[in-house]
Amino acid sequence: MTITHRLLPVLALLLALPWSAGAQDIRGMEICTAEKQMDRRTGCLQANVEFLQQALAKQARESNDKIAALAREHARDTAAAKADIAALKDTVAKLHNELAQLKSKAEPAAKP
Repeated sequence: MTITHRLLPVLALLLALPWSAGAQDIRGMEICTAEKQMDRRTGCLQANVEFLQQALAKQARESNDKIAALAREHARDTAAAKADIAALKDTVAKLHNELAQLKSKAEPAAKP
């Protein structure tokens, strides 16, 4: 993966931040513009990029965990719903058979 592809999510995150908020508003971020030496400024920016990548990775893990939990819950609910549907179909079939028996008993008795 090229540097551009790795930095793209970080840049997107930075662009999503409100412009009025400074870098110090994010815990762990450093203000890199205060550095006068380019190597120190570059190191500062790299530290910020690493911090943001770690934060994004953590968010991705947490989101994936939540999605997996919801998928398990959905599967459990779906299985319960299918069991309920099967029970209802069985009850409807029994009622249909009882109704058919009652109709067959009522027809001969109705004939004089």
